[in-house]
Amino acid sequence: MTLIIEQLLNGLQYGVMLFLLAAGLTLIFGIMGVINLAHGSLYMVGAFAGTWVATETGSFWAGIPAALVAAMLTGFVIEAAVVRRLYSRDHLDQVLATFALILIFNQIIVLIFGRAPIYTALPEAFSNSIELIPGLSYPPYRLLIIVVGLLVAVGLWALISYTRIGMLVRAGSTNRDMVRALGVDIRLLYTFVFGLGAMLAGLAGFMTGPLLAVQVGMGEQILLSTFVVVVIGGVGSIKGAFVAGIGLGVIDTCLRAFLPGLLRGLMPISEADALGLGISSMGIYLLMAIVLLVRPKGLFSVGG
Repeated sequence: MTLIIEQLLNGLQYGVMLFLLAAGLTLIFGIMGVINLAHGSLYMVGAFAGTWVATETGSFWAGIPAALVAAMLTGFVIEAAVVRRLYSRDHLDQVLATFALILIFNQIIVLIFGRAPIYTALPEAFSNSIELIPGLSYPPYRLLIIVVGLLVAVGLWALISYTRIGMLVRAGSTNRDMVRALGVDIRLLYTFVFGLGAMLAGLAGFMTGPLLAVQVGMGEQILLSTFVVVVIGGVGSIKGAFVAGIGLGVIDTCLRAFLPGLLRGLMPISEADALGLGISSMGIYLLMAIVLLVRPKGLFSVGG
């Protein structure tokens, strides 16, 4: 039972990270109609900027605003210099341009920080595990990530549901032309949405830093899973990003933790481990295929 609870918490923590990335990506695609492959690069920029500031100042907490600001400013630059010219272009042009940004940002990071991974030192209060229930010790930092992710989810829900900006975001994801016809400065709205998405990606990157190595190309490693979350949840839906992110995080973690062990009772250990690893790696993509067969626009498609 303790192992099951531990893996559920690990899945929840991973799902929160997926949500932070997918929330910004789904808003950018749903409102602006832009496929932004460089979203993973914003995740990487936040991780490197926050980790560098945390290392230089000796304060983990100083890295959080640094990661947010660096990712947001980078997002503003990308939107003004590149993405703004892609609104009226087809998706192939958007994919090629934003893929080029991935290569550019990777080389910029290499020039500034080098190729060696860097690590974020945790505050002393989060260095040791705490006992949640008898027999279950769990890293408090992972609990912090879960709490931060849930707070961000509540904040986004309040922003989208109860503010004028949120009203414009919802309207823009449903009918961009009507919002423009009503006199709304759609360019300013696009810039805000892109900056918000970049800031969430930067936060996810920095919070992941102490768990994984902060290294060149880290954004591409998680980008594909993020797109799966967006597709399953429904393009443009924050609710969909949250439900799909948490669900996929838990499913992926539990498959990797338990499936090989279950298969060992049915076949030789080496074959069970190989088959379990293969199925676990494909699990979220198989789930995406099933969801698209039933609901082609995702679980919570905008206007669905």
